[in-house]
Amino acid sequence: MPTSVKTILSNKKIQTILSILPSATVFEALEVMSNYNIGALLVMENEKLVGIFSERDYARKGIVQGRSAKTTLISEVMTANVYTVESKMTSKDCMEIMNARKFRHLPVVDGGTVMGVLSVGDIVGAILDEQKEHIKYLESYIVNG
Repeated sequence: MPTSVKTILSNKKIQTILSILPSATVFEALEVMSNYNIGALLVMENEKLVGIFSERDYARKGIVQGRSAKTTLISEVMTANVYTVESKMTSKDCMEIMNARKFRHLPVVDGGTVMGVLSVGDIVGAILDEQKEHIKYLESYIVNG
Protein backbone atom coordinates (compact mmCIF):
# COMPACT_ATOMS: atom_id res chain seq x y z
CA MET A 1 0.00 0.00 0.00
CA PRO A 2 1.46 3.39 -0.96
CA THR A 3 2.64 5.62 1.88
CA SER A 4 0.75 8.86 2.46
CA VAL A 5 2.49 12.17 1.86
CA LYS A 6 1.67 13.06 5.48
CA THR A 7 3.64 10.01 6.71
CA ILE A 8 6.58 10.74 4.40
CA LEU A 9 6.73 14.33 5.70
CA SER A 10 6.65 13.13 9.31
CA ASN A 11 9.65 10.86 8.65
CA LYS A 12 11.86 13.59 7.18
CA LYS A 13 15.02 14.54 9.07
CA ILE A 14 14.34 18.27 8.62
CA GLN A 15 10.95 19.11 10.09
CA THR A 16 11.30 22.88 9.60
CA ILE A 17 9.84 24.47 6.49
CA LEU A 18 12.85 26.05 4.86
CA SER A 19 12.04 29.05 2.72
CA ILE A 20 13.38 32.30 1.39
CA LEU A 21 11.85 35.62 0.37
CA PRO A 22 11.58 36.51 -3.32
CA SER A 23 13.63 39.64 -2.54
CA ALA A 24 16.61 37.60 -1.27
CA THR A 25 19.62 37.04 -3.49
CA VAL A 26 20.47 33.78 -5.17
CA PHE A 27 23.65 33.70 -3.09
CA GLU A 28 21.63 33.83 0.15
CA ALA A 29 19.46 30.95 -1.07
CA LEU A 30 22.50 28.90 -2.07
CA GLU A 31 23.97 29.44 1.41
CA VAL A 32 20.82 28.05 3.05
CA MET A 33 20.73 25.15 0.62
CA SER A 34 24.37 24.38 1.31
CA ASN A 35 23.94 24.59 5.09
CA TYR A 36 21.03 22.13 5.03
CA ASN A 37 22.33 20.00 2.14
CA ILE A 38 19.11 20.43 0.14
CA GLY A 39 18.47 20.99 -3.56
CA ALA A 40 15.55 23.43 -3.40
CA LEU A 41 13.98 26.12 -1.25
CA LEU A 42 10.39 27.23 -1.10
CA VAL A 43 9.92 30.90 -1.95
CA MET A 44 7.40 32.37 0.45
CA GLU A 45 5.96 35.78 1.21
CA ASN A 46 3.73 36.30 4.26
CA GLU A 47 3.43 32.51 4.71
CA LYS A 48 2.15 32.18 1.12
CA LEU A 49 3.95 29.98 -1.39
CA VAL A 50 4.94 32.13 -4.38
CA GLY A 51 7.55 29.90 -5.98
CA ILE A 52 10.34 27.39 -5.61
CA PHE A 53 14.05 27.86 -6.23
CA SER A 54 16.21 24.88 -7.10
CA GLU A 55 19.74 24.09 -8.20
CA ARG A 56 18.30 23.65 -11.69
CA ASP A 57 16.87 27.17 -11.62
CA TYR A 58 20.27 28.52 -10.67
CA ALA A 59 22.04 26.55 -13.38
CA ARG A 60 19.57 27.32 -16.18
CA LYS A 61 18.46 30.86 -15.34
CA GLY A 62 21.51 32.09 -13.46
CA ILE A 63 24.90 30.71 -14.43
CA VAL A 64 24.07 29.96 -18.07
CA GLN A 65 22.70 33.47 -18.56
CA GLY A 66 25.74 35.06 -16.89
CA ARG A 67 23.89 36.35 -13.82
CA SER A 68 25.76 36.96 -10.58
CA ALA A 69 24.48 35.01 -7.57
CA LYS A 70 25.27 37.95 -5.29
CA THR A 71 23.12 40.45 -7.20
CA THR A 72 20.38 38.33 -8.81
CA LEU A 73 17.13 38.20 -6.87
CA ILE A 74 15.30 34.93 -6.29
CA SER A 75 12.20 36.43 -7.93
CA GLU A 76 14.17 36.68 -11.20
CA VAL A 77 15.09 32.98 -11.38
CA MET A 78 12.56 31.05 -9.28
CA THR A 79 9.89 28.82 -10.71
CA ALA A 80 6.52 30.49 -10.12
CA ASN A 81 3.13 28.79 -10.40
CA VAL A 82 4.38 25.83 -8.41
CA TYR A 83 2.68 22.47 -8.76
CA THR A 84 1.80 21.17 -5.29
CA VAL A 85 0.42 18.03 -3.65
CA GLU A 86 -1.76 17.49 -0.59
CA SER A 87 -0.85 15.43 2.47
CA LYS A 88 -3.65 12.93 1.74
CA MET A 89 -1.96 11.93 -1.52
CA THR A 90 0.46 8.99 -1.75
CA SER A 91 4.02 8.18 -2.73
CA LYS A 92 2.65 6.69 -5.96
CA ASP A 93 0.80 9.92 -6.78
CA CYS A 94 3.97 11.93 -6.19
CA MET A 95 6.16 9.63 -8.27
CA GLU A 96 3.72 9.83 -11.17
CA ILE A 97 3.66 13.64 -11.00
CA MET A 98 7.44 13.92 -10.67
CA ASN A 99 8.01 11.52 -13.54
CA ALA A 100 5.46 13.11 -15.88
CA ARG A 101 6.44 16.71 -15.16
CA LYS A 102 10.19 16.15 -14.60
CA PHE A 103 10.10 17.67 -11.10
CA ARG A 104 12.56 16.81 -8.33
CA HIS A 105 10.70 18.67 -5.57
CA LEU A 106 7.01 18.93 -4.66
CA PRO A 107 5.69 21.35 -2.07
CA VAL A 108 2.93 19.95 0.12
CA VAL A 109 0.04 22.37 0.67
CA ASP A 110 -3.19 21.69 2.55
CA GLY A 111 -5.93 24.32 2.43
CA GLY A 112 -3.47 27.05 1.49
CA THR A 113 -1.05 26.15 4.31
CA VAL A 114 2.43 24.95 3.39
CA MET A 115 3.15 21.69 5.19
CA GLY A 116 6.61 20.96 3.75
CA VAL A 117 8.37 19.84 0.61
CA LEU A 118 9.18 16.38 -0.73
CA SER A 119 12.21 15.54 -2.82
CA VAL A 120 12.49 12.71 -5.31
CA GLY A 121 14.78 11.05 -2.74
CA ASP A 122 12.01 11.15 -0.14
CA ILE A 123 9.60 9.51 -2.56
CA VAL A 124 12.06 6.86 -3.76
CA GLY A 125 12.91 6.05 -0.12
CA ALA A 126 9.23 5.61 0.73
CA ILE A 127 8.65 3.37 -2.29
CA LEU A 128 11.68 1.22 -1.41
CA ASP A 129 10.34 0.84 2.16
CA GLU A 130 6.94 -0.15 0.76
CA GLN A 131 8.56 -2.78 -1.46
CA LYS A 132 10.57 -4.21 1.46
CA GLU A 133 7.37 -4.58 3.49
CA HIS A 134 5.61 -6.23 0.57
CA ILE A 135 8.49 -8.71 0.14
CA LYS A 136 8.39 -9.54 3.87
CA TYR A 137 4.67 -10.17 3.61
CA LEU A 138 5.09 -12.44 0.57
CA GLU A 139 7.95 -14.37 2.18
CA SER A 140 5.86 -14.87 5.32
CA TYR A 141 2.91 -16.03 3.21
CA ILE A 142 5.09 -18.54 1.33
CA VAL A 143 6.68 -19.91 4.51
CA ASN A 144 3.52 -20.00 6.62
CA GLY A 145 1.08 -20.88 3.88
